Amino acid sequence: MIRKMCVEDLDVVLKLEQQLFSSCWTYDMFYQEITSNEFAQLFVYEVEGEIIGYYGLWVLYEQAQITTIGIKPSFQGKGFSKVLMDDLIQKAIDVECEFISLEVRISNFKAIQLYKNYGFEIVNIRKNYYQDNYEDAYLMVKAIGGLS
Repeated sequence: MIRKMCVEDLDVVLKLEQQLFSSCWTYDMFYQEITSNEFAQLFVYEVEGEIIGYYGLWVLYEQAQITTIGIKPSFQGKGFSKVLMDDLIQKAIDVECEFISLEVRISNFKAIQLYKNYGFEIVNIRKNYYQDNYEDAYLMVKAIGGLS
């Protein structure tokens, strides 16, 4: 089940975040997104009552941006990331976004391949994007239609 993230989920989400990323979001960053950012939509993915994944979107008029996405390591490679991707793309379509964008480390080959499989294209490089090691990021974009 995918549902809206709430403040009570943050301890679990933060543990996942620390397992998954070297440049992690903090409690305060997630808290701000949930409670104060009118453009933010955050969701958790539960399997048998356990949070195994999550994602965040900013919906800014005709554009959606994936702000974060992650699946618990023991659940990776089993199709769960596809469930998250399908859900977030559908949410962007439902609010008539024209495209979805994201940034991804240029060394994250598995994620890049997943995004390419979903029709995302590399459109630019963000130099020194990641603060932990100044690695570059690819800006990837997928057109999804928008208003007819």
